[in-house]
Amino acid sequence: MLKRAMAALAAFLLLLVLPNAVDAAQVLQVRGPTLLQIGDGNRSVPVELACVSVPAARSAEAVAWLRRELPRQTRIQLRPVSQHDGRLVAQVQRLDSLSDLGAGLAAAGLAELSPECP
Repeated sequence: MLKRAMAALAAFLLLLVLPNAVDAAQVLQVRGPTLLQIGDGNRSVPVELACVSVPAARSAEAVAWLRRELPRQTRIQLRPVSQHDGRLVAQVQRLDSLSDLGAGLAAAGLAELSPECP
């Protein structure tokens, strides 16, 4: 488990250190109301949306909203906040609009923003 978490962290560090890798990050799949699968060509890593919590009752709606906003291969920018259970926790923005997806979920009434986040 620790080995897997370290591998995921190493992959994300590469995404952050290499500018071309960051530019090439794209959505591969929406896996849950706050969980995305992100890739940069030959790597695939899970990313949890930072600063939001989605009530269980709104989970299906949140997934549908994210799938509409983030179709496969949508280019994104990650702003890492932390790591949790082998996943990068980051603010995620579409490159074409630079709108934060967590804030978008909250604006749509599907999530609550955490007050301690920037």
